[in-house]
Amino acid sequence: REPGGWLVKRLLLAASAALLLFAGGCGYSLAGKASSIPPEIRTVLLLPLENRTPRVQVEQILGGAIADELVRRHRLRLVSVREEADSILSGAIVGFQVTPVTFDAEGRGLQYEIVILAELSFRRRVPEEVLWANDRYRFRDSYELEPTQADFFDRETLVIREVAQKFAETAVTDLLEGF
Repeated sequence: REPGGWLVKRLLLAASAALLLFAGGCGYSLAGKASSIPPEIRTVLLLPLENRTPRVQVEQILGGAIADELVRRHRLRLVSVREEADSILSGAIVGFQVTPVTFDAEGRGLQYEIVILAELSFRRRVPEEVLWANDRYRFRDSYELEPTQADFFDRETLVIREVAQKFAETAVTDLLEGF
């Protein structure tokens, strides 16, 4: 045993406890747990996203990912009838770009950067009131694609499907936490 070792351990334990108490009292919380949505808002109608880009299916893939993320979060129940909804989430995909950034020896893209621009609005149904909106929502990510994954398929669709969940996670987090 080291002389004074117990003292160092006790001091470290006390400092850790004080830090936890301090952090808990200063408004810190785990990411994804806060919510800026009024507690009476329990249901949401997700309208089909509008596609204002030349890329087909992008709004369907992203809309499906948002629906999945809303269900996964358990904060709002997804409904399909307007009259059952406390709130409505609507939007449009207004920009979409996939750019290869690295290539293999045959010139096929290996890594892609994807940028999605959207207009999103979350509003109370009755009385109609905007709870959260972002008409310049920007999502950017990169994705690596193995050449064998896309030898005979549309590479853009594969990239969209791969990043759709990340897009939905960030959009729903921003909506729930009011960013």
